[in-house]
Amino acid sequence: MILQPIISKMSSLKLAHGGMSMAEAAETHTDLKSSVRHGKSHHGNESHQGRHRHESNGKEKGSRHHHENKSGQSTRSETVTNGVPLAQFGNEINPYTYEVLTESARFILDRIDIRPKVAIICGSGLGSLAHGMENIVEFPYGEIPHFPVSTVAGHAGKLVVGHLAGTPIVCMQGRFHFYEGYPLWKCAMPVRVLKLMGVEILIVTNAAGGLNSEYKVGDVMLIKDHINFPGFSGLHPLVGPNDERFGPRFPPMNTAYDKQLRIIGKQVASELGMSDFVREGVYTMLGGPNFETAAELRLLRILGVDAVGMSTVPEVITARHCGMRVFAFSLITNEAITEDDVEEEASHEEVVETGQKRQEDLKRFMTYLVPCIQREIIPRQQRNVSE
Repeated sequence: MILQPIISKMSSLKLAHGGMSMAEAAETHTDLKSSVRHGKSHHGNESHQGRHRHESNGKEKGSRHHHENKSGQSTRSETVTNGVPLAQFGNEINPYTYEVLTESARFILDRIDIRPKVAIICGSGLGSLAHGMENIVEFPYGEIPHFPVSTVAGHAGKLVVGHLAGTPIVCMQGRFHFYEGYPLWKCAMPVRVLKLMGVEILIVTNAAGGLNSEYKVGDVMLIKDHINFPGFSGLHPLVGPNDERFGPRFPPMNTAYDKQLRIIGKQVASELGMSDFVREGVYTMLGGPNFETAAELRLLRILGVDAVGMSTVPEVITARHCGMRVFAFSLITNEAITEDDVEEEASHEEVVETGQKRQEDLKRFMTYLVPCIQREIIPRQQRNVSE
């Protein structure tokens, strides 16, 4: 039995207008970096002031945003091939270069004694998945250099490092959403930070509406594939110049959700007696923040969607781009209303409430799943590298 060794062990334990020369980019590099470090988002979101405490160079706080640059332009001086400014694409500024995110990762690594290979992203109402961790070190998002801040109820907004059933993990209690005003590359930036910390496997969770007529509220759907609706309109976390240090220009997504990890997940669910409410299906992300109309839900059902939410896909795409393996599941928190003129309405309160009702089952599931993945997958990856 896959759980037996684990059970035994547990019992003992912004805007830039056009391009610029590289000389101009170098001149504006300092201003942009100061703006980013002092928590000014390029989409109207302002991060926690606690971040200012982590400035180590003794410089004054940046008082200008990038749009106040004399030339009307700003970008970082790092480049990719052919001299293309890495942080500039189209008319958008993306300050999260490899170097910037390395600073975020180093900030965390310098303050912990372990090096987790597994990370968990907790969705709405699922932050309690981290409550079973031991020897924890917590990092509020506002105190991590360059991190956005979560603004949604049910998201604690902190990164927690510690052990779950003896396995080193890092857990994100709360994520970032497109509907909060963040561009998709910012929603997914923590995934790259996790990669730079040494994480190899990403477990992504979310709360979703059930479209499959066989799904009930409280079911858990292991995600086997997704439909990226924002991507159909050009909204994508990988838009812009590509940095090969993160991953290839054109990453494949046909194996986005690791088959072997799903097999392990189903085995764990079976041995824990959870098979009667664990499903497997296709997830889709819509932009939100409104819940879908009945007509929209009927369309999604025709397209083969089993569950619908407002997250996950950008994180999964970014994780696969940088070579991480992904296991993901949705907690079905409400049944999609596909009939017209029905008085019943979906609500965020229902989402959070369902998460709380199922939290003990999910904590038990994750407590056994994480060490199983660590034992079954990580050593094999290490053996393959050594061979």
